[in-house]
Amino acid sequence: MTVDTSNQKYKRMAKNAGMLYIRMLLTMAVTLYTSRVVLQTLGVDDFGIYSVVAGFVTMLGFLNSAMSSATQRFLSFELGKPGDKDMRGIFSMSLNIHVLIAVFVLVLGETVGLWFVKTQMTIPADRMLAAEWVFHFALLSFMVTIVSVPYNALIIAHERMSVFAWVSIIDVTLKLLIVFMLSWFGMDKLILYAVLSLAVVFIVFMVYRSYCKIRFTESRFRLYWDKQLFNIMLSFTGWSLWGNLSAVMTGQGINVLLNIFFGPVANAATAIAMQVSGALNSFISNLQVAISPQIIKSYATQDMEYMHKLVCNGAKYSFFVLLLLSVPVLNNMSFILSVWLGNVPDYTVVFTRLIILSILIESLSRTFITAAQATGRVKLYQFVVGGILLLNIPISYAILKAGSAPEVVFYVTISLSVSALLARIQLASSLINMKKRKYIFDTLVPVIAVALFVFLANRFINDFFTASLLDFFLSTLASSFLIVVAVFFVGLKQNERALLGRIFLNIKKRMWQ
Repeated sequence: MTVDTSNQKYKRMAKNAGMLYIRMLLTMAVTLYTSRVVLQTLGVDDFGIYSVVAGFVTMLGFLNSAMSSATQRFLSFELGKPGDKDMRGIFSMSLNIHVLIAVFVLVLGETVGLWFVKTQMTIPADRMLAAEWVFHFALLSFMVTIVSVPYNALIIAHERMSVFAWVSIIDVTLKLLIVFMLSWFGMDKLILYAVLSLAVVFIVFMVYRSYCKIRFTESRFRLYWDKQLFNIMLSFTGWSLWGNLSAVMTGQGINVLLNIFFGPVANAATAIAMQVSGALNSFISNLQVAISPQIIKSYATQDMEYMHKLVCNGAKYSFFVLLLLSVPVLNNMSFILSVWLGNVPDYTVVFTRLIILSILIESLSRTFITAAQATGRVKLYQFVVGGILLLNIPISYAILKAGSAPEVVFYVTISLSVSALLARIQLASSLINMKKRKYIFDTLVPVIAVALFVFLANRFINDFFTASLLDFFLSTLASSFLIVVAVFFVGLKQNERALLGRIFLNIKKRMWQ
């Protein structure tokens, strides 16, 4: 690969990441505001009910999560490989399969799912009818989301990330509107919120579908069935299914366990914690979305050196970005939540802190996940990693049954995330023919060094500040400066520091021109 080609790829990734960050900032700002208003409008119990019921619906879609990964992989691989391409055939097969999955989820949801909600969840008797309606509308919303997967995957495969930024403006505007609409009607607000959320999901789906039909000829659906392609995708999905089931159970499965043992209040706390961690996680998710097509296309062209570089640097930079954002939040958690929510549900502070630590660890795994999927040989990888993560449910259940505090489940999650990371290093490195020591020395060593330095030094910073607006800004500035210095001198190689210096010089020159 020539230097020019490499620079073009990096520029494309940077541009795509920039557009995704615009999308993320819009979404995050509206989500944080609407969460406060919805919590105040619905109340803690109804907010918790919506969180656990809607979250349980997504558990039923573990098959869709696996198929989504397969669709993204096959479309990106087909687009990146040299020679003839069959994008339309792959897209049509993917859409066929997702429609079948949507029907399967509907049947499963209206039978087993509805039974579970009515008999196993801890929901006040006077709110059970509303919870059932929330379940029905959340199920319909999720079916629309399932069918939209091939269209979103097609946009990502073509690296048209600006589309997500523009559609997000529509999405967040509608979500902001429905928050105000809750006070316009006299019907049950919990049910109304579920109905309006379904309307937003459907409108956004139609926008994505219309864009794809206009811009990509392969998105024009045709009746098509390729048994060989179906078997290949199903084989890939079969083991991805195991991995995605473990991921879904780690998140929503824990939420259901907390509901069974501690009721809707614990679910409200979990929902808030997930939104805070999700806002932070979205920063690195956007970076990952920009990198993922390049990893898959590099494997398709057998440019392994470039692929290895993306895997190692992508994980390291993701961790550093997330660390920069997370430490100020961890330092000022109680103050941020009280200002944001006013009335903070019990357990929220400790849940949020532990979930943030968990996603810091998981940020080191994401490029490995994409790299393993790029090879298509995911059987052993998914079996081992998925098996480790699935231990979360039985271990957490046993601990809660013994009478432990609710936050213990997140300590279990953190421990298993570390174990899964070690397994991914061993297995994924073999799949992509990368020496493990390259990832250890290029990624893990600088990450651990920076993290230890930051968290040890940060303890002294906390002693100087109290819970006030001024101290919040001063604490954020101090911790951010500490992290930037640590990353620059400890986390980056000499050539990376030189590149960063040249970038800042170019910015400075442009500002003074």
